[in-house]
Amino acid sequence: MNQKFGEISFCTIISNEQVKGYGIRLMNHLKQHARDIDMLTHFLTYADNNVVGYFNKQVVSKPGPTMNRILRISILDNNGLNLVLGIVNISLRSTGCSSTQRPGKPIELGRGQQHPIPIFNLLYCTDTSKKIQVQTHRRGKKSLRSVCASCGCLELYFPMRNHLCFQIFFIQFYLILFGVSGICQIEQQSILIRLKNELQFNSSLSSKLVSWDPNAADCCTWIGVNCSIGGQVIGLDLSNETISGGIDDSSSLFRLESLETLNLAGNNFNSTPIPSGFGSLTSLRNLNLSNSWFSGQIPGELSHLTKLQVLDLSSLFSFRSLKLESPNLAMLIKNLTQLKVLHLDSVNISAQKSDWCQALSSSLLDLEVLSLSTCQLSGPLDGSLGNLHSLSVIRLAQNNLSTPIPDFFGNFRNLTILHLGACNLRGTFPSKVLELQKLQSLDLSSNMNLHGSLSDFPVNGSLQSLVLSNTNLSGAIPESIGNLKSLSRIELPNNNFSGRIPKSMENLTQLTYLDLSSNKLTGQIPSFQLCKNLTHIDLSRNSLSGIIPSAHFQDLQNLVLINLRFNTFNGSIPPSLFNLQQLQKIQLSNNNFDGVLTDFLNASASLLDTLDLSSNKLKGQIPKSFFQLGRLNILLLSSNNLNGTIHTSEFQGLSNLTTLDLSFNNLSIITSPIPLPRLPKFFSLKLASCNLQHFPKLQNQSRLINLDLSDNKIDEEIPNWIWEVRSEGLAYMNLSHNQLTGLQEPYVLPDLAVLDLHSNRLHGAIPIPPQTATFIDYSNNRFNSSLPETIGINLLYAYFFSVSNNSLSGEIPESICDATYLKVLDLSNNLFTGRIPQCLIDSGGSLGVLNLGNNNLTGRIEGIFPTTCGLNTLDLHSNSLEGEIPRSLANCTMLEVLNLGNNKMNDTYPCSLRNNTNLRVLVLRNNKFHGSVRCSEQQRNNWSNIQIVDIAHNSFNGPVPADCFWQWDAMISNDDGEASGKKHLSFTVLSLDPIYYQDTVEVTIKGLELELVKILTIFTSIDISSNRFSGEIPDTIGRLNALYMFNVSYNEFTGPIPSSIGNLRQLESLDMSSNNLTGNIPSELTALPFLSVLNLSYNQLEGRIPTGSQFQTFQNTSYKGNIGLCGSPLNKICTTSDVIKPKHTTTVFEDSNGYDWQFIFTGVGFGAGAAIVVGPLVLSKQGRNFWDKYTNKIVEIICLVLGIHYAAYGLFNQDEHDENETQDMDESSDEDEFLSEVDQSKGRYCVFCTKLDFSRKQAIHDTKCTCFDQTPTLSTSVSTSSTEVESPFTKL
Repeated sequence: MNQKFGEISFCTIISNEQVKGYGIRLMNHLKQHARDIDMLTHFLTYADNNVVGYFNKQVVSKPGPTMNRILRISILDNNGLNLVLGIVNISLRSTGCSSTQRPGKPIELGRGQQHPIPIFNLLYCTDTSKKIQVQTHRRGKKSLRSVCASCGCLELYFPMRNHLCFQIFFIQFYLILFGVSGICQIEQQSILIRLKNELQFNSSLSSKLVSWDPNAADCCTWIGVNCSIGGQVIGLDLSNETISGGIDDSSSLFRLESLETLNLAGNNFNSTPIPSGFGSLTSLRNLNLSNSWFSGQIPGELSHLTKLQVLDLSSLFSFRSLKLESPNLAMLIKNLTQLKVLHLDSVNISAQKSDWCQALSSSLLDLEVLSLSTCQLSGPLDGSLGNLHSLSVIRLAQNNLSTPIPDFFGNFRNLTILHLGACNLRGTFPSKVLELQKLQSLDLSSNMNLHGSLSDFPVNGSLQSLVLSNTNLSGAIPESIGNLKSLSRIELPNNNFSGRIPKSMENLTQLTYLDLSSNKLTGQIPSFQLCKNLTHIDLSRNSLSGIIPSAHFQDLQNLVLINLRFNTFNGSIPPSLFNLQQLQKIQLSNNNFDGVLTDFLNASASLLDTLDLSSNKLKGQIPKSFFQLGRLNILLLSSNNLNGTIHTSEFQGLSNLTTLDLSFNNLSIITSPIPLPRLPKFFSLKLASCNLQHFPKLQNQSRLINLDLSDNKIDEEIPNWIWEVRSEGLAYMNLSHNQLTGLQEPYVLPDLAVLDLHSNRLHGAIPIPPQTATFIDYSNNRFNSSLPETIGINLLYAYFFSVSNNSLSGEIPESICDATYLKVLDLSNNLFTGRIPQCLIDSGGSLGVLNLGNNNLTGRIEGIFPTTCGLNTLDLHSNSLEGEIPRSLANCTMLEVLNLGNNKMNDTYPCSLRNNTNLRVLVLRNNKFHGSVRCSEQQRNNWSNIQIVDIAHNSFNGPVPADCFWQWDAMISNDDGEASGKKHLSFTVLSLDPIYYQDTVEVTIKGLELELVKILTIFTSIDISSNRFSGEIPDTIGRLNALYMFNVSYNEFTGPIPSSIGNLRQLESLDMSSNNLTGNIPSELTALPFLSVLNLSYNQLEGRIPTGSQFQTFQNTSYKGNIGLCGSPLNKICTTSDVIKPKHTTTVFEDSNGYDWQFIFTGVGFGAGAAIVVGPLVLSKQGRNFWDKYTNKIVEIICLVLGIHYAAYGLFNQDEHDENETQDMDESSDEDEFLSEVDQSKGRYCVFCTKLDFSRKQAIHDTKCTCFDQTPTLSTSVSTSSTEVESPFTKL
């Protein structure tokens, strides 16, 4: 007690369990407690010199009045371990130590010798697997104490309190014991100097090697060097030292035989192999060679490192990576039984199937960290992996495991990290994994075959990061996600999650990152007002809707990005977004936001760099504060309803602006007459449809890459300075849809990638495109030159080239075939002559669209389409081509549009195209095709996608096979009456580019050729007119209930009109004229609601023309040439024999003689009632006048509604002179007034549901048409009745 000594015992904590700074705080607390509470002045401990040095620094940190007295007593244990007894003064006054023992003077003691100070003693052992016994005296009595260095505790004994112990677990042993190294041995220092001289490194970037001074007395003080008490180097950290070149087995590194820790990570050993000399460092416990650019086979000598606990050979890149072949994984780790941490990411492991799992489970039973990402492992995961019960970290991402997640993963109770991204996982999402209480990070991203849904999350789960992007998960996000109070990261993009975003997310106060983009989420979004730590919100590409209250984002001062693009939000943009000073990106495009824009609060201090509000319904003017966002880099406001006038000088305040898009609003941009010196240096400037009348002065735009001034009113030449605004040249130029007249000379086109000049008034020679161009569109201009002979050289990298709708002439140069990357070549609607270059046919591998239509080309189609043919569209119509269709065209299995119409080709029906199942449009009209359209069983076509068939004006003959219509599934609508597709028929030029080629085709309706510029995939048409087809029209035509137009005119068809045509509910045009059809017109045709064109003329039809619906609107020209027809609108009145008699059926109310007594009694009853009412009117003259007057009015109203002209009864009573003529005239005047009112009445009709708009050259069809509430105006159009039609009522 009088000695005032305390004793400390230390135990080891492995490095990966240490917490930085914790030991220092603990020691400060103990010092304070020992001085103030227990009045101690000294600590006593047995330890090595590292601990002594530590006490020198921590217990007595400042020299001065406090005496720094340390007694060092060297003790040698049974294993030769040097131990030191240290007595450290912690008092602020002089200690009671004997003055005869000088500080620092070692006293040699033999084992078992009695200690002079009667207190507890601790023996520290660096071998954590052993216990060492020390015999000590306590107050004259012997005691035996056993201390295990692996106990994980710190014990402090005070002599005044028997057995008093404060136990504090998990102390950082290395931080406490190894703060100071021993004195470096001269030999060790010389080895380090030689190593430094051998290594190549950048001294300007080095922080460790460059500081090694050969003149320094102690190498243990060098940065990156750690020594034992004996002065031997046991730790070497040369990570990130810019070491380059390689090391070999002769390196001085391998003479440091006592190394326990070696870190060479983050250097560049220039893809050299790992030296086998590492196997000589048998004391190594921790070896880190990660990201050091070693390559080749991992040496088998590493298996000699039997003490290894941590091995890291990983790399971030698999390029020139390490590999494990011989030895393989099993041989490498066979002897590494103490290994607890294994990082082999990006190492090419040759183990197949489950071999690697068995190798790990048989050798590394204590493994805690397994990281084998991108190791080319294969599955399935073997069940033996479940034997590694200590696993806490599993990283197997980017391996082709092709397996479900095993159930035994749910048994890893210590699991904290599970990363299996991009492993081709299959099966159902493992709900059991989510129940692991210690799981902190789960990453199963990029597994598209992983399906299922999320189960409920456990209460008080530890999950902090949930990454499930790019999988096939579906269903709702559980409301129980709110149980994960520690959750900071949620990444669920590119899935099929549906339903609402859970409202419980509002309570995830630790949330920092939220990404739910590209799902099917609906409804409104929850409030994130309590999620103060949020930095990233991405809810884009869903179906979220509703108005977003401003409070939802209130006070999110850490928010950096918000992305709500491609949803259906409406209302005003939340004003709170414009008040968040840390916000850098606002992306709200492609929604329905409306209203006016809000000003930014303190815009000059905002950190905003991206503002994307394009494709909404915003209106009003652009706020002035937008032009004060000094850090703004991207401003996208295109495709809104913004208005106002903007002067280009207003952009001078946006000094950092690089991307500006104001296209397609109601804005008017006023350009400055001179270049503005402070205008931002744009990378991309898009001012399409901004009412520009002049080119903006952009001479100072030295960084401009993309320029879009299309769809404006610029009526001048293209200035030559525009090609020189950037020294490297523009990359994208779009000046289409203006009124440009030419190119100012002289000019030199820069190295453009995209040049779009279409739809202007440019004339003369076409500009020769630069060799770097990939997209060139000169179409719809007035160029009148020929194509240069060497044009192909300038199209070497082009994938789109169009000069259609010009006046170019001459032959197509052969050099065009040098453009091997071309996907679209459109030379249509010009004056080209000569033959089609054969090389265009032979080398059609990459070509997707070849359009040479409407030129003057002649000859045959020479060449052979290759087996790699990728054509989607082949359009050669309106030329003078001859010969046959090349049989090799069958190689073009991707063909969708084949248009050979209006040529001189002489061939038979193209049965050879039977396997072209993608064919949608087939046009062979106006050629010399002949023969039957029936194909053999082996050649029967399978055109299930065909939607337009036009083989009119040829010489095809014979019957039309019934099974022909049976194969054309694209002309069949679904149960909802809608055809299967609604997109336009087009060819996508590049999958990652919005550019596409729009197919066109001409169809003939009522003798007019209409060009369908945009072919809807729901538009269907069959035209086989002007041939020599015979026999009956197949009844299977009724199966094509999505057919819009059907033309079989000018053939030799016989038999009746198929009644199944009544099933064609979408039919708009039906032409069966000039055939030999017989029988009656089926009454089923009156049920066609959209029929607007009907021609049944010049057949042998008979009977009454059906009435009702559309049939009341057709002229008599629709039926002329059929002498057997009668009824409206023809002049021929039907007799009784002409009436179509329905088949007689017996009902339950008829007796055996055929009398229907129920009908008779009903008629008698109605007749008696009518006689009582009508009798008085008939018997008196006044009653007759009343009856005639109002009956006439009722009939006239009915006729007007039906579209039938009706003459008033008075016209047929002119011979009758009534004495009340004046009264009759007054009544007649009243009648005219009444009829005038009738003309303005609102009767219902359904005639004009479908129109063919000839001015727009496209069919307009309203599938949801409802009857209009007004009387149609009578005219002579094809869809209305004629005023000359004689009503049967006129002869009453």
